Amino acid sequence: MPEKETLERAAEDKAEGKSPSTQAGEFVREEIEHVREGKHGARSAKQAIAIGLSKARRAGVDLPSPKKGTASKRTRKQATSDLRKGKSPSKKKSAKRSRATSQALKREGHTAASKTALSRQARSAAAKRSAASRSRAAKKAAATRKK
Repeated sequence: MPEKETLERAAEDKAEGKSPSTQAGEFVREEIEHVREGKHGARSAKQAIAIGLSKARRAGVDLPSPKKGTASKRTRKQATSDLRKGKSPSKKKSAKRSRATSQALKREGHTAASKTALSRQARSAAAKRSAASRSRAAKKAAATRKK
């Protein structure tokens, strides 16, 4: 379950008209923080980000599942399931499953949230995008940046 402050920050972003990915960023930030604090680990930076996005979808952020060809079928299916859970009244996750998930994450390392790991992840993600796409994003960021 996401922390109260994270839910409030995401709601604030939504009220300000920010995109779903910006709202989801709050949950990803929280997840990275959890790994750094030692609450649990993650196998990679990518996994920590995926957990954050999953939490965002379940919390009701209208973040679509990845397009076909960009992620595995299993990932897309899970994202769709998370989205559905975020829209419907929440059912309680079984204690056994919750405990199994937590214990599996606790066995993982904490270097996934290091500056190096996150930097490596960001670089590899950016490298998969076209130069035009990166340029467009940079221009948009510069234009919408707080003065």
